Amino acid sequence: MAPATPATKRLRPWWNSRFLKAVRNNPFSVLGIVIILAFFVFAIYPQGFTRYDPELLSLRTRLLPPSSEHWLGTDQYGMDVFTRVIYGARTTLYIVVVVLAIATGIGFVVGTVAGYFGGVVDEILMRFTDIIIAFPFLILAIAVNAALGRGLLQTMLAVGFSWWPGYARLVRGQILAVKNEEYVTAARALGGSNLRIMARHVFRNSVDPIIVRVTLDIGLVALATSGLSFLGLGAAPPTPEWGRMVADGRDFLLDQWWISTYPGLALFLVVVGFNLVGMILRDWLDPSSVGR
Repeated sequence: MAPATPATKRLRPWWNSRFLKAVRNNPFSVLGIVIILAFFVFAIYPQGFTRYDPELLSLRTRLLPPSSEHWLGTDQYGMDVFTRVIYGARTTLYIVVVVLAIATGIGFVVGTVAGYFGGVVDEILMRFTDIIIAFPFLILAIAVNAALGRGLLQTMLAVGFSWWPGYARLVRGQILAVKNEEYVTAARALGGSNLRIMARHVFRNSVDPIIVRVTLDIGLVALATSGLSFLGLGAAPPTPEWGRMVADGRDFLLDQWWISTYPGLALFLVVVGFNLVGMILRDWLDPSSVGR
């Protein structure tokens, strides 16, 4: 065996880092990283990959099969399917960011207050959380969406409001696990305010599982909002949104299969990709799971 060179010694700590151990434990996760990187590139700069307008109707080019001119064919309105799939990544990213911001914001506040103060406050907040969880997610989201009205913004608000209980319970559990640690007791003895202790000591040391949960939920939120769009409650035509595109192409599925297939495949890849990346983050942020 050849002796280790200085360059090898410099690379060894990087290769043996917890993150790369997590990647080696999940070799398929590299595929997830590639999928997610492509998703973000398409979402941030879609105009760099196509010259067509995603909302421009052209009846002269309707229902064309995949070709060198239209890589994934065209739909019943003559719009390029590849262009709409690419721009749909931007719509999906926007939806996911807004929904998870709403869900994590509400869940963080409810879970932190319930876990830190306990007692009657905890009991009231957790029973309210249980009431929300008791409703099937899809039924609750449809009911909230119907109350708010149709539209993309209303759908995001409906999904965000229906999604927060999971974060509330997760945050509460993490707060309960760390709030009686010695460093929290010391901060309290030194006269730290409740807000300062929660922000700088309690939540800060319980954030890792929340990061993993958010990563895993990105694909699920995309799937949920696409499902509502499929039912006609989300983005209105001609907005390029994957669930709406699948719904628009279902009447042509037997002959013009590409209209629904490719946006459905894009949604499938995003869900799989974020789940694979979530597995990496879980192993990376949980030392006990790395190196097994």
